[in-house]
Amino acid sequence: MKQAYRTYFADKKFIITFLSGLVLLMASLVVQFYISIYVERSASVPVTDIILSNTRFYDVGGIFVWGAILLTIIGAFVVLRKPNYAPFAMKSIAIFTFIRSVFISLTHISPFPTRALIDSPFFNREVFNGIFTGNDLFFSGHTGIPFLLALIFWENKILRIVFLSFSVMFAIVVLLGHLHYSIDVLSAFFITYSIFHICKFLFKKDWQLFLEK
Repeated sequence: MKQAYRTYFADKKFIITFLSGLVLLMASLVVQFYISIYVERSASVPVTDIILSNTRFYDVGGIFVWGAILLTIIGAFVVLRKPNYAPFAMKSIAIFTFIRSVFISLTHISPFPTRALIDSPFFNREVFNGIFTGNDLFFSGHTGIPFLLALIFWENKILRIVFLSFSVMFAIVVLLGHLHYSIDVLSAFFITYSIFHICKFLFKKDWQLFLEK
């Protein structure tokens, strides 16, 4: 792994594409933060939902938060295991975040009235708007991000199963906790699939770099 890092980071073109991916990712998180604040201030009223209206909510706040942290750690480890993975992965997650920010800025529905709460002074801070708190509902990032990682690492059977499992788990968790409406979860799979192919088109060289052994 050390030799791979030395080889890739000795290449100026790789350094440029790596840094551009990092900048794009950071920019997307900043946009998400401010969009989440906007949505928080613009939220209107909740709506009925065929699943949430007919089920009680469960206290899944711990799984929602710590599961996301575990996913982040695993994802970071996998992406950084080989330096050629990083540019495409960072840019794909950035595009996902940008597109999701646009979507949540268009509709201002409030969360379902009965829902699990994130009972943590640390994670209830404003900095976590758009991740663990807020009215950023459509579409579910907790469902979409692991599905995106599964698509990116599809050829690796173990990683595919791991990330798909996270995606399905979060889909169930956010519905059980009434943290997302059904449409937020269902649409995440279709929108994420489209985003993946958009990224393959936009970042062809990074995708080819990703596929290098």
